[in-house]
Amino acid sequence: MSPDDFELIEGYGEEEQSGDPLPDADAGSDDPLIGTGHVTELTGKYKDWFLDYASYVILERAVPHVDDGLKPVQRRILHAMRQIEDGRYNKVANIIGQTMQYHPHGDASIGDALVQLGQKNLLIDTQGNWGNILTGDGAAASRYIEARLSKFAMEVVFNPRTTEWKLSYDGRNREPITLPVKFPLLLAQGVEGIAVGLASKILPHNFNELIDASIAHLQGKGFELYPDFPTGGLIDISRYNDGIRGGIVRVRAKISKLERKGLIITELPFGQTTTSLIDSVLKANEKGKIRIRKIDDNTAGSVEIVIHLVPGTDPDITMDALYAFTDCEIPISPNACIIRDDKPCFIGVTEILKSTVDNTVELLKAELQIRLDELAEFWHYSSLEKIFIENELYEPIKLCKTEESILETIDAGLTPFRGRLRREVTHEDLVRLSNIPIKRISKFSTFKADEFIRQTEAEMDEVRSHLANIIPYTINYYRHIKKKFGAGRERKTEIRGFDTIMAAEVAVANAKLYINRAEGFIGTGLKKDEYVCDCSDIDDVIVIRKDGKYLITKVAEKQFVGKDIEFAGVFKKNDERTIYNIIYRDGAAGTTYIKRCGITGLTRDKEYNLTKGEPGSRILYLSVNPNGEAETVKVTLKPRPRVKNLIFDVEFSETDIKGKASMGNIMTRYPVHKIELKERGGSTLGGRKIWWDQAVQRLNTEGKGTYLGEFSGSDKILVLTRAGEMRLSGYELTAHFEEDMLIIRKFSPGLLFTVVYYDGEQKYHYIKRFHAEAMEKPARYFEEHPRSRFILLSEKDFPRLEIRFGGKHKKREPEIMEAADFIAVKGYKARGKRISNYEVANIMELEPVRFKQELPAEPVPEPPDETAPGDEEPKLPDGSNTGEQMSLF
Repeated sequence: MSPDDFELIEGYGEEEQSGDPLPDADAGSDDPLIGTGHVTELTGKYKDWFLDYASYVILERAVPHVDDGLKPVQRRILHAMRQIEDGRYNKVANIIGQTMQYHPHGDASIGDALVQLGQKNLLIDTQGNWGNILTGDGAAASRYIEARLSKFAMEVVFNPRTTEWKLSYDGRNREPITLPVKFPLLLAQGVEGIAVGLASKILPHNFNELIDASIAHLQGKGFELYPDFPTGGLIDISRYNDGIRGGIVRVRAKISKLERKGLIITELPFGQTTTSLIDSVLKANEKGKIRIRKIDDNTAGSVEIVIHLVPGTDPDITMDALYAFTDCEIPISPNACIIRDDKPCFIGVTEILKSTVDNTVELLKAELQIRLDELAEFWHYSSLEKIFIENELYEPIKLCKTEESILETIDAGLTPFRGRLRREVTHEDLVRLSNIPIKRISKFSTFKADEFIRQTEAEMDEVRSHLANIIPYTINYYRHIKKKFGAGRERKTEIRGFDTIMAAEVAVANAKLYINRAEGFIGTGLKKDEYVCDCSDIDDVIVIRKDGKYLITKVAEKQFVGKDIEFAGVFKKNDERTIYNIIYRDGAAGTTYIKRCGITGLTRDKEYNLTKGEPGSRILYLSVNPNGEAETVKVTLKPRPRVKNLIFDVEFSETDIKGKASMGNIMTRYPVHKIELKERGGSTLGGRKIWWDQAVQRLNTEGKGTYLGEFSGSDKILVLTRAGEMRLSGYELTAHFEEDMLIIRKFSPGLLFTVVYYDGEQKYHYIKRFHAEAMEKPARYFEEHPRSRFILLSEKDFPRLEIRFGGKHKKREPEIMEAADFIAVKGYKARGKRISNYEVANIMELEPVRFKQELPAEPVPEPPDETAPGDEEPKLPDGSNTGEQMSLF
């Protein structure tokens, strides 16, 4: 507001006080907008005003500066706290009032920003109830909580001598343009702000990893940075894209299984609280996506949400369903926008870190140069003082009558000694010499003066060395910061690749599917018609009609799919194990064909044909086999002359699995009277080849990771964990496994393991050897005790161990142990044998010298291609794809 505006306001105030009437519009006025009919265009003003407002919000409110990583309100809070810093806690209300000297907004915005800074646990040391980022509870009122700057902030954030200043909004105070932060604070804290026309969202990163990356940049090495959240959890950074807009990360809660058919959430996805997470789980339960009995929230210092499942519910599938249908998994889209050179810029976290490190180098260089100038002044004045006192240059000034003559006398006395100085003597130097007290002169020590000058010169040499080697100096600075403040700031969020969870595969069957075969309707609302199966409201349904046509459609309440329905059921996309066994007649009176095929994926609501498509074609027999089973059927032909065998058996196992578009093989050229099931058969697909993908910690059939073997029937997977648990698991692809898993193998009773562990009860190291055994429940292969711990596990037949001793026996020579000679193979429940009575420092496994002659290992198959079984048709010599022409009769 200009001075003229103030005068106008004062004028209106005086007019009201004097009681003079306001001017009449008809009487005329000096105001050009009153009584003149003048019109002011607002279009241009609106454009200018809006741009000014947008620029203000971007530069002064929502977006952080790249140099110090702070928004203006955060910077003003820290500056205000530094102004009143005395080592003791200050009321937050007092800090807010102090900050309002610099911040032209209300106390609420300052208080919220201050609480957010305090909850980050980096720059501010808090006292009182500051809320809880885990539960979402807010902080207490500002009059009840206190804060002070942390030791880290005092050391890293402030230095008045290297700070650039500007006047505050009202011109009464000075405030920093940016604080001289010598640390990548922006990436450590993260930021989120919404301005006009743009937004900024930078995710927080790990304290120690940022320092390591800063050192790597200074050393000219490459580095990678990934987010780390205070709430822990899991993160998939495959599409992080360096934090630039367009990237995305997926974060998950950490969920594990409880012994009694329940699940427990121990870490939250970033941005969620226990309240919001529980609400999303309850909503999914109400919609029928998952089935739970109740939820207990036991969160206090750490997250503990216990989910009790309905009896009979698979915890592995429910865990996947929580990720698919609740906020246990959420996507986050980073958008790294910062202020640089007084304008917003979109850059990646790598460039932000490099810019911050380069700025730190310049700040440290400026601090060193300031210190060098200070030392030069110390040296200069100390030398002047020594010359002045040693040579008794104060004696002649006794005869001087004026201050000017005193200074001239001192200046003249210093003339012979100017060559010993490093700069000219100034007027201020002469004044300081003239003001030296007599007491100081009388107690002056030449030895102490020389010692101080030598120390000053040594420090100056050290500072010059640091300036000449500013990069190594900066690296040592970062190492000092990490050593002093890095303890307890280890990574909390685990980086892991996420598997893609198909929602339809983990959704709870919350509806029932019904069918009206004659009229051709299917849906969940036909409760008076034939029941088909349970389904979920997001499932797909496959419908096969008697004329051989089929389609895939979404589950609906009621939908027309065509009359004369032969089969309807839930369709599983990319299911290569489900095989359709079909016998159909080609045309109204044509040849009868037999075929086996899989249907893995189609366009929804588009009709396809299982027959050759001739008018009058009809399916005579159809079975759907979830594991590729091949039954035997009895075929009865219609009586015809010269046909001797009217009844014969057909085994589907003799028919190859081909593509869904193949015509199949000729079964008979004669009319068929009926076909009946004679005997059910087994699977013709063989075992299922399973791999273990360590990156996502899931089983798969796509050839990713370590090959476990071919599984079928009652085969099991053996799992051993670092915590001492051993269990058998099924080979379902939905199975989840422990994070501390040591061994995952296809179970075989002959598997031999050698385990070394420390027994917390006996306080000795033990070794045991045992074979894997079939078990119904999880078992322990060493006793559970708070101080017991796993040391090593070996699958070799003749492992060798090196035992090194410690404590009072550390001078004892290491021993080599042949495990097979030291202890026999016993049951997994046995305690084992004590390794030594001496104190053991560590135990290492060495390469064995004896080997057991083994049978050839099962070959690892090539990973499967994208073609479903039978989709590639056999070609005839002419290149046509007409099916194998084989007639049984």
